Amino acid sequence: MVIIIKVLIGLVALIHCYILWFEMFAWESRGKKVFKNFPKELFGQTKEMAANQGLYNGFLAAGLIWTFFIENAEWNKNISIFFLACVSIAGIYGALTAEKKIFFVQALPAIITIILILLN
Repeated sequence: MVIIIKVLIGLVALIHCYILWFEMFAWESRGKKVFKNFPKELFGQTKEMAANQGLYNGFLAAGLIWTFFIENAEWNKNISIFFLACVSIAGIYGALTAEKKIFFVQALPAIITIILILLN
């Protein structure tokens, strides 16, 4: 179970590294393909805002990656749950306010991982 949890934490961290790249460096190119309902003319005007969001996603990824280096089991569990909860809340909020698919890409993997940690 521990290996599955670590793989899932790694997957969630990797997703957030991708989101960092996407929002900070590919907002005007890739963004138009991902957020089809967002007016194309606003991508340039919202570039700095998206980069700021990407930076926050990078912090989430960094926190999750940090858990791979925490040797104390209790601290590892607590820090993992904290960052996964942050990801879950951000994903739920994003699904409610931006795109419903954000729930499945961002929140659901984190929620599943939290459940597995609590069951372990």
